[in-house]
Amino acid sequence: MDAQNFVVLAYLVAALFFINALRGLSKYETAQSGNTSGAIGMGIALVATIWLALDSDPARGVAITLILILAALAIGAVVGLRVAKKVEMTEMPQLIALLHSFVGLAAVLVGFNTFITSAGESGPGHAFHMGEIFLGIFIGAVTFTGSIIAYLKLSAKMKSSALTLPGRNLLNLAAVLVSVGLMVWFMNTATLGEGLVPLIIMTVIALGLGLHLVAAIGGGDMPVVVSMLNSYSGWAAAAAGFMLSNDLLIITGALVGSSGAFLSYIMCKAMNRSFISVILGGFGQPTAAAAERDYGTHTETTADEVASMLANAKKVVITPGYGMAVAQAQYPVADMTKRLRESGVDVTFGIHPVAGRLPGHMNVLLAEAKVPYDVVYELDEINEEFSDVDVVLVIGANDTVNPAAEEPGSPIEGMPVLKVWEAKNVIVFKRSMGNAGYAGVENPLFFAENTQMLLGDAKASVDSINAELTVSATS
Repeated sequence: MDAQNFVVLAYLVAALFFINALRGLSKYETAQSGNTSGAIGMGIALVATIWLALDSDPARGVAITLILILAALAIGAVVGLRVAKKVEMTEMPQLIALLHSFVGLAAVLVGFNTFITSAGESGPGHAFHMGEIFLGIFIGAVTFTGSIIAYLKLSAKMKSSALTLPGRNLLNLAAVLVSVGLMVWFMNTATLGEGLVPLIIMTVIALGLGLHLVAAIGGGDMPVVVSMLNSYSGWAAAAAGFMLSNDLLIITGALVGSSGAFLSYIMCKAMNRSFISVILGGFGQPTAAAAERDYGTHTETTADEVASMLANAKKVVITPGYGMAVAQAQYPVADMTKRLRESGVDVTFGIHPVAGRLPGHMNVLLAEAKVPYDVVYELDEINEEFSDVDVVLVIGANDTVNPAAEEPGSPIEGMPVLKVWEAKNVIVFKRSMGNAGYAGVENPLFFAENTQMLLGDAKASVDSINAELTVSATS
């Protein structure tokens, strides 16, 4: 079998592994096998690509080509391993956003390299190929700067509030229309010098567009933004595949792009938002009335009181949020769940689709702590049960349990939330009362009559509750 046929067959097998990976990752029980399937597919793709590279440029020499490839793989492996060991689970959202920027930058560099090496060519397909290059660079540039802004917001290195410039939507529209005109100009150029002018202008515009698009999106929508940028990076990879005539890159990019777009749609639906409204940004700005509202005073409690309440409860629901991830409280929460269930208390979890900073963030944390899958429910599955719940534990969640979503004129009006306030008792684990949440919207739940605040580090608080439950069980 010659190299070309081997590569085509290997790419087909790798694509099947990638498809199976997406299938496996769609369920908790098969997530590990899905991840393994994706790794096997990528391994096959790397071997096939190296084989093709060694066979395609005999003039350079096999040894030199192999050295360059192995050097690139070694650098990537070292950097990847160091980052993987260093980054905490709470930092995964910003790491993913940063990795998306690498994909965008790669598409831009591949686009410019492809144009430089193919400049001066002619023929019926040349203009179409120039269009592929143009779109690949445009998508890559938007993904690059957009992902960097998402990283800065998620890592709290810039404000999470939306940047609302006057006429921001017109600015975005103008950037797109000008880019379309530049694309027509670029596709009709014949030399390297002529083509670089519209290409460079478009790249600058696309970089600015990506920056502005994500900067205009508020903190409450950042989980959707991460998913959206995942989709963008997929389409950037697919565009690079067209530029390089690489079938597997096209397939893989399309899989990532379409799955990211579908996930973004699901999350927008869960937030009662349209995908277009998220992209246009400006959502979640506090109104003057909300800023001036007097919410009253909150009631505080202690770990001993919460432990007693839990021990006497029949049904308990735990609704985790990003605060649980920051405190790394998932392990003591799992321990508390086990203790209560063994004593006959019905304990379940309510997970909001956008809890945390990443799609599925809370599900991953709970699975990591060995919480049984069958006690973890999504918003739609558990929202009607809160009226029958004795105690709800809100551990580090804010925006996803905010009753202001049901108030006309609220910045988050219409967003589906977990209706925890319908329970008999609500215990909110929160580090302090000074943080209004990532979306910047105050939560009336904290001041409700049936709500008590357990302030302090969530992990330390749950540990104290577990210690009290142990004492109660042995006395």
